[in-house]
Amino acid sequence: MPPSSTTMPRRLIVAINPTAAFGRHHGAGAAASEIFAATGHTVIEVRQPNYELLRREVEREVRAVDAPDRAALIVVGGDGMVSLGVNAVAETGIPLGVVPVGTGNDTARNIGMPIGDPAAAARQIVAALSGDAQAVDAGRVVHGPHTTWMLGALSAGFDAAVNERANFMSWPNSERRYTIAVVRELLTFRAPHYRVVVDGHERAFSAMLVAIANHTSIGGGMKIAPDAEMNDGFFDLFVVDRMSKLRFLRIFPKVFKGEHTGEPEVHLERVRSVRIEAAGVVAYADGERVGPLPVEVSIVPGAVRLLR
Repeated sequence: MPPSSTTMPRRLIVAINPTAAFGRHHGAGAAASEIFAATGHTVIEVRQPNYELLRREVEREVRAVDAPDRAALIVVGGDGMVSLGVNAVAETGIPLGVVPVGTGNDTARNIGMPIGDPAAAARQIVAALSGDAQAVDAGRVVHGPHTTWMLGALSAGFDAAVNERANFMSWPNSERRYTIAVVRELLTFRAPHYRVVVDGHERAFSAMLVAIANHTSIGGGMKIAPDAEMNDGFFDLFVVDRMSKLRFLRIFPKVFKGEHTGEPEVHLERVRSVRIEAAGVVAYADGERVGPLPVEVSIVPGAVRLLR
């Protein structure tokens, strides 16, 4: 298939996570790359045996780009790969595309990419390359001396505790690991006491869950902020008050349909910056570990260009 007459060939850096979705889509990267190459683009595949080596090589390739409007970074995997991509291209002008074959795929779901179908996602990216990439907001996350970026959400509560527990489990090697982690975490979880500074105003409270959302969902479809938008210049701050575990179990399933927002313990508000402190709480951004609180998160409008 020849290149589209409206699409000039680009240098496409294709970063592939072979362990996405526990390795079930190991051929996804090759399938996507074939479509990109067949439409006339120069494809540079980046593969490494682990996430850290992959991150370093992707960042080297991105730094070597001398014409951002003639290049793009395509990540093949789940939300962890989106995190890798955002941290590589934020504020560079290089567009980011997503071929979603991971476990959660929350960002891909929010930008309308076909999930679990790498060929369809690749064709959609090719079509997007013929137009202008969409500028969307991103969150700048400051954790001690480190600064990272997030596109979806930063979590610092029950869901982050589940993620932390699951990451240290070696069995089972499937999505059931997260289900088991939820059950185990519920047995011991205690609502932390938080000190937060929201747009310069300090607050203190106990809560089951605190999240800063740039788009609607986390955790593979939990619609914590149903009305969040990625290009409005705001986060949605999501707080679930301390409550009994029985009450929490009654409310929690509603989040998958976005039906939790009317509950009196659930709070949502539009904000631009948040600092979160709490003892013994670890923060996760786009499913990747940031580290123990405190963290500061601020919105940066138009920091990332998405192929959607």
